[in-house]
Amino acid sequence: MSDWDAATYDRVSDPQARWARAVIERIDGSPARILDAGCGSGRVTEILLERFPETHVIAVDASAAMVDQARARLHGRAEVLQRDLTESLGVDRVDAVFSNAVFHWIDDHPKLFANLASVLRPGGQFVAQWGGFGNIENMLEVTREFGPQPYERNFATAEETASRLDAAGFTDIRTWLEPAPTHFDSRDDFASYLRTVCLRCHLDLLDEDEQDAYVDRVVDAMPDHRIDYVRLNATARRSSI
Repeated sequence: MSDWDAATYDRVSDPQARWARAVIERIDGSPARILDAGCGSGRVTEILLERFPETHVIAVDASAAMVDQARARLHGRAEVLQRDLTESLGVDRVDAVFSNAVFHWIDDHPKLFANLASVLRPGGQFVAQWGGFGNIENMLEVTREFGPQPYERNFATAEETASRLDAAGFTDIRTWLEPAPTHFDSRDDFASYLRTVCLRCHLDLLDEDEQDAYVDRVVDAMPDHRIDYVRLNATARRSSI
């Protein structure tokens, strides 16, 4: 998959920032160390730092472009590292793992959750949200009419996720799906968002000179400028055993 357009993502990611504020409020107390698992451009990490100004935040992302963007935005206020969330993170244990709008991009959730558990202290918090079962289905219905599809992203159910978290050593597990339909005010904003976020896997299948026309076709087929997001929320604790 091609790397992200991190600067554009930083500009268009209002939905992700909005979801993140609610997720961050689920973090209890004042953790000394928080892992932001999939920090993207650092826009959400900045919100996390506003909520926990005394906390040492370790922000990791697999994308080199996103890491560069996050470092430029955060100016040293967080430790920003390029890391694959399914591989060794090479960080000391943290009191909380937070993630926003990331995990549906990762194929192997059992490995992901086990890896995150390994850096979380016993009793530490896991608080996350990502695309769940049924996510962006109205857009996918359109793109399936237009030809070959990329791999289906990992839009899991709440029940599947609870089972995987349990197997990875988490307790006090709560998982739930939440519809979050999102409207865009203008055609240009909608097209820019789709190109940067939802359609990036689709565009990888096309030659560069075909991409603008493809985005236009999708936008024209969705005249209400709405994406039917479904968010999968999860909270849990690392087992103390």
